[in-house]
Amino acid sequence: MQFSLRSALSREMNLYRTVTVTSKQGDIDGDGIKDNVFLTANKTPDSPFWRNITLVIQNGRTNQYEQVPMKNNAGYNPTLFLGDFTGNKGDEILVVIDTGGSGGSIYAYVFSYYNGQLMTIFNSDAFNETFKYDVNYENQYKVKVNSHYLKERYILDLTYKDKEYLSEIYNRDGVLKAPIEGWVNPLSGLYPVDYNRDGVYELEAYQRIAGRYNADALGFVQTVLKWNSLAFAPDRQNVAIFGGEI
Repeated sequence: MQFSLRSALSREMNLYRTVTVTSKQGDIDGDGIKDNVFLTANKTPDSPFWRNITLVIQNGRTNQYEQVPMKNNAGYNPTLFLGDFTGNKGDEILVVIDTGGSGGSIYAYVFSYYNGQLMTIFNSDAFNETFKYDVNYENQYKVKVNSHYLKERYILDLTYKDKEYLSEIYNRDGVLKAPIEGWVNPLSGLYPVDYNRDGVYELEAYQRIAGRYNADALGFVQTVLKWNSLAFAPDRQNVAIFGGEI
């Protein structure tokens, strides 16, 4: 009985053990020597869900390890990208984790060495708090999206939607039957893109626009963020809409 209990405990500890999910090599501190970068986590049995996701950096010169905890450290498909986002000649670390939520939202962080210290220079919580929107259906088959932070307005044309969708919302003369508010979801995609082909990456952020419910997708707000020596600032913002059949 004691042996079988030990075996069961051993199996359970083995299931929840910390493993390396993914790893990359790059010069993180700018000393010209490659460093090893890992994401470690605890796997949930019979599930692709990961817990206690932790960034681990092994210094290539000293071989010492540094563990970097993250506030949002559980989710799906944790990934690493190393590249220069600041122009400081070292590689920054981009970590993206799928939350598994209905809006397809993600957790995302960018880490950078500054004066020998690893700093968080981007995190999805701060981004979501900054980039807020109002989404309102308008008469004549339109939706208005107001971007608070950038003080910009976007008008979406709904005429590509099928007649059944439009007839539920509008009278025959194109007037709304009742006021409808949509919303913009939290960050759902963050991609490194070197738009200027200068070796320094920008961040392209995606936020999904929802209409009457989450599955009623109207398009995406796309914000290009560029490092300005202090923070990632919006370089430009666009709204991409879905097309309909011709």
